[in-house]
Formats: sequence, structure tokens, C-alpha cells
Amino acid sequence: MVEGGASRTESVRAGLGAASAETILIHDAARPGLTPEIVTALRGALESGAEAVAPALPIADSLRRADAEGRAQDDVARAGLMRVQTPQAFPTALIRAAYEAAGPDAAFTDDLSVAIAHGAKARLIGGDPRLMKYTYPEDRLMLEALLGGARAPCVGAGFDAHRFGDGDSVTLCGVRIAHNKGLVGHSDADAGWHALVDAILGALGQGDIGAHFPPSDPKWKGADSEKFLRHARALSDAAGARIVHVDITLICERPKIGPHRDAMRVRTAEVLGLPLDRVSIKATTTERMGFTGREEGLAAQATATLERPI
Repeated sequence: MVEGGASRTESVRAGLGAASAETILIHDAARPGLTPEIVTALRGALESGAEAVAPALPIADSLRRADAEGRAQDDVARAGLMRVQTPQAFPTALIRAAYEAAGPDAAFTDDLSVAIAHGAKARLIGGDPRLMKYTYPEDRLMLEALLGGARAPCVGAGFDAHRFGDGDSVTLCGVRIAHNKGLVGHSDADAGWHALVDAILGALGQGDIGAHFPPSDPKWKGADSEKFLRHARALSDAAGARIVHVDITLICERPKIGPHRDAMRVRTAEVLGLPLDRVSIKATTTERMGFTGREEGLAAQATATLERPI
């Protein structure tokens, strides 16, 4: 790591000062789609005699100048014009000499320009659309599509219920809530997160929570359900999937969920690595009907939306 400068040119100078290899590739960090194939092609071009080489793509759109108010002016011929990308590759001695000859105050938009100004014979090779530069906020969606490949939305559903027993608190969605009863269960009986784990497993086609954490196994007695939720997230990551949204509904007369809802959302978002606005937690009652209405226990249902590679 070296300190960057106030301009791109100054930052590259700093990097060149620390480089020791015979050849060097200079890349924009704002182009995250770099592939091994591009690196191999650049090195091959240098080995075949190129003094400077960069990936590039032809321009497909029409080009037209515009004035300061955005009014269309004259056409620009696009024949022979290319969109030059990075990384750009050079023999280290050549690009060092080019930067030294450019002088301390010189500023360039890319390193190919520095080498050409020094007399280097530059070559362009086929670029890659995945090397697009992340410049504007709206570029994120395009980059995700280019880098992530085709994905299918998958939705899983989960349900869990626990009866009330002795105790002075319950744990729901990772939050301990004072109550005149506790919840009976082999682990911490966190019905909200148990339902959510089943929803994630359902979207992955990975069975249910009992298959992964059997209640017959004593090691899960009293276990914190955060372990179960992190396990479901790890399975999602291993499958190349992304959890994009979760929704939990807690069904009970008491305890009252409203005062704890925000804390539950924060804890759930934290464990799943999601933005807060991708986590929904709601509560409802059964109007005093059924086992939840008689306060014999509580229930939870959940849905999880995942994007999975096709």
C-alpha cells in the first residue's frame, strides 16, 4: 500500500515508485470486473513486443456534441473511435521513464496517454463490457447484472410456534423481552428467527431447521438462535445466492411487539448483513382465538426472498 496523490497522475507516480517487477499493470479500482483472461491477454501483448497495451471496446452509439445548455450540435464521426479501459500494461522501465519525462505538474486521463507522449508504440486489444467504470449511482445495477450473471428470485416460507412456560422473559428476533412467562423449546425458542431460518432454507431447497439442528442433539439445548440464522446465511453464500429481503410476522396477544420492533429489525439486519430497509418485522393477534389468543403460546411466520444463480 502507498499513499495516493491529489490526482490520478500523482497516485500512479507513487505506485511506480514502489514497483519492482519488470512489467506493470495499472488499473482503475472503479472497474471491478477484471478477469484473469484480460490480464493474460495484456501480458501476451507485451511479450509479443508491444510497448504499451490496453483493452478497448468500439463505440456503438452515435456521438454528438452538445452546448452548455444541452442543445445538440454537430455529429462526431465514430469510425475508429474506441473506449479505452484498464488495466493498461507496460514494461516498468518504459512507463517510469515516460512519467519522469512528463514533468511533476503534468496531468493525464490515463497511462496510455503518458506512454504515447513519450513516443511509445501503443496497442489496443479487445476489451470486456464487465470492465465498465463505476462512475454514476445508476451504474450499480448494470455492474451487478454484468458481474453476477443471470439470477432467479426464489422465495421461501417458514413457520414456527412455541408454548409458554415458566420464566420471566422471551427472546424474539434476537431481542430479550421481559414477560411474565418464558417460551419452552430445545434452544432459546426464538420463534421469529426459527421461522426465518426455515424460510431461507426453503428458498435454498435445503430442508428445515430440524434437519440441520436436531432437537435430539443435546449440544443445541438452550442454544442462541443467532447460530442457526448465521448458518442459514452461510449456506446461502455457499450456494452463490443473495438474501435480498426478509419479512417476519409475530403472532401473539402478549408481549407487545411494537416497543421492540426496531431493535428486532436492527438485530436481524446485522446478522444477515442486510440494509435495514430490507428487513420487515410485523405483529398481529388472532383476536383472542386459538392457542395464541388464549396466551398458551405464540407463533411466527416468515418469508425470505433470495436471488440465486441460474
